[in-house]
Amino acid sequence: MFPAAEQLFPEWRKSSHSDPERDCVEVAGSSDVVGVRDGKQGADSPVLVFDRELWRDFLAALRSG
Repeated sequence: MFPAAEQLFPEWRKSSHSDPERDCVEVAGSSDVVGVRDGKQGADSPVLVFDRELWRDFLAALRSG
């Protein structure tokens, strides 16, 4: 993981929808942004970063189908 990402996202949590044996998405947040990474790769995974408003819109769209 890039040093800046480690500082920005010190704690990651696994999605409740992830399969621990296969597909795994981890999410971390700070005051302004949310990071998403592949949990299988852990600290070596690239991190997608979204601002909180965009993240809320994304989750709302997922929930509405």
